Amino acid sequence: MDASTLQSKLEEAGEIMVAVGEFEEPLELHLHDTEIEEETITLELADGTLEFDADEVTGVWHHCHSLDDYGLGD
Repeated sequence: MDASTLQSKLEEAGEIMVAVGEFEEPLELHLHDTEIEEETITLELADGTLEFDADEVTGVWHHCHSLDDYGLGD
């Protein structure tokens, strides 16, 4: 996926979920712990750093926390 698209989505939402080809589970990216460069994404975790190619991202979606996020609030 294009790195600039990922950066825009992350800035818009503050956090996003991504599916990455080399990992079985989706990854949660936040503005404060993620650096998106032209070809590489770096995620700072509590116990280390995870780095992967932007081209390996196969899906992206907004991470929901509330009924309002799902459009189900009052």
